[in-house]
Amino acid sequence: MGGIHPKEYKLSAGLKIKNADMPTQVVIPLGHYLGAPSDAIVAKGDLVKVGQLIGRASGYVSANVHSSVSGVVNRIDGAYDASGYKVPSVFIDVEGDNWLETIDRSTLIKRECALSPTEIVKKISESGIVGLGGATFPTHVKLSPPPGKKAEVLIVNGVECEPYLTCDHQLMLEKAEEILVGVTILMKAIGVSRAVVGIENNKKDAIEVMKKMAGTFDGITIMSLKVQYPQGGEKQLIDATIGRQVPSGTLPIEVGAMVQNVATTFAIYEAVQKNKPLFERIITITGKSMTHHGNYRARIGTPLSDVVAQAGGVPEDTGKIVAGGPMMGRALSSLEVAVAKGTSGVLFIPSLESSRKRMQNCMRCAKCVSACPMGLEPYLLMNQSERSMWPEMETDRIMDCIECGCCSFACPSNRPLLDHVRLGKTTVGKIIRNRHAKK
Repeated sequence: MGGIHPKEYKLSAGLKIKNADMPTQVVIPLGHYLGAPSDAIVAKGDLVKVGQLIGRASGYVSANVHSSVSGVVNRIDGAYDASGYKVPSVFIDVEGDNWLETIDRSTLIKRECALSPTEIVKKISESGIVGLGGATFPTHVKLSPPPGKKAEVLIVNGVECEPYLTCDHQLMLEKAEEILVGVTILMKAIGVSRAVVGIENNKKDAIEVMKKMAGTFDGITIMSLKVQYPQGGEKQLIDATIGRQVPSGTLPIEVGAMVQNVATTFAIYEAVQKNKPLFERIITITGKSMTHHGNYRARIGTPLSDVVAQAGGVPEDTGKIVAGGPMMGRALSSLEVAVAKGTSGVLFIPSLESSRKRMQNCMRCAKCVSACPMGLEPYLLMNQSERSMWPEMETDRIMDCIECGCCSFACPSNRPLLDHVRLGKTTVGKIIRNRHAKK
């Protein structure tokens, strides 16, 4: 149901992952994931190594933060993140590249995992793993469903349906075996014997590589999926792979499904088998006018400006810079923000394509309704948001919105549907949380 077919523009597809240059200073946010910020456990002047814990999770829905470099803590201060808000951050002046001795840096792939399910989840928690597909929800929390709920199947998201982005695609091409070992670790952690890896069929090379490698593992199926945005949405992926629909207001565990992104799965392999915390990730630097599109392995805290400079710099005709893809990404006011755990890429949009067209009156064509993958009425939600009709928005299931942008893309009147829906969802979400806090 719903969905659209935007042009893909996978300009960096097939380009091998490069290591981003080491910066002179990193700015590591203590709250660059969904949940409570971690508490700094280092102070100005402290010497740190790569992989060292610098921020301890401050609550259940929180995640540890580790140093991505070796050097001296310059200060702990607020720094702007990609959303434009200041977050507590650790500034570290880089000196060398000394890793903790406990991290296994060998290229040997370790398939067998001797840890128990409880030990696996604990290791994931200690390593600061969060969802790398966008939501950045702490993974150890996701792997600990409420009492009475049990997963029946693991679904691994290799769809990467967002136009332009190719970091997950390239990761599957280069790290297929490690990803699949990560799948078996997750299967053990949640106690299932079946896993499905969903990949859109515009990535035929990745499907071929993953299928060939999956033949050496038990219980893992690689499934080719049709190209349709937002196929990578959690609920859409569950429906596409196992034919189950998650009811409104519930989580995937209600239908026996557990979903993890391929990059998250790879990070879990490295954490469990190599004792490597999450302190770096793959990001895509791209745009029609870029001189060097690329997929880069960047340390968390690296200024985006450093990685962009390595990719040839900002194109002269740039009109907008987006963190992430064009559908769900957010415009950046500056490149002087750090690579975070949720940074999937940087997109440079030319001036001629970046300006919004003049908004016109709604013509009641219902294209936004047809495009919405969640079965919502975006035109109605926008009207309610403009009029601060928060109770009505909650009744009309605003919290089901996944902010995919299909409605705005489909609207022939150029109405900023997503902007108003996103505002309404944020406001209604606060109202719901306050209501629960008073109980």
